[in-house]
Amino acid sequence: MNIVCLDMEGVLTPEIWIEFAEKTGIAGLRLTTRDEPDYDKLMKYRINLLKENGLSLADIQNVISEMEPLKGAGEFLDRLRDKYQVIILSDTFEEFARPLIKKLGNPTIFCNSLVTNYGIIIDYHMRIPNSKHGTVLALKSIGFDVVSAGDSHNDLAMIRESKAGFLFRSTDAIIGSNPDLEHFTEYSDLADAIDRVFK
Repeated sequence: MNIVCLDMEGVLTPEIWIEFAEKTGIAGLRLTTRDEPDYDKLMKYRINLLKENGLSLADIQNVISEMEPLKGAGEFLDRLRDKYQVIILSDTFEEFARPLIKKLGNPTIFCNSLVTNYGIIIDYHMRIPNSKHGTVLALKSIGFDVVSAGDSHNDLAMIRESKAGFLFRSTDAIIGSNPDLEHFTEYSDLADAIDRVFK
């Protein structure tokens, strides 16, 4: 059986932290996994910024509730799900993802969870270490062919572990440092590439 694994933020939805940074005016919250490959370092930085500015999980969720998937993302997912199993592999959190996943037709998502104290984010819990890479490995070990796509540093291991993997709307720096990976900016081109792999 064939499975497609997709990153969420930057591929199917806007970047949540960037949207929140725009709403709060806190420039430091614009940093994402496109900028910082060390996820633990990035999350500790974010949690400290939230604490310094007195911001809660509810504040972030209020912004997320107003967000919409990227234009064409729903149709892209429908096209893939008509032929393949699709799993969203994201380093986001259950507490963030629910409203956006619902707007995408409730595809399967594997992500992480937050640790809160009276509504304040104090830590985070990863489902497994190196979760995207580990998930692709696990799927392969039970007989699946996997194709994946993402846009950030934390997607590269998943992309390279897959039967085929692609960059989608990534940064010039990531594209430049991975010249062997095909890069797409349109959903139709990415879907065509996935179809070619699974033919």
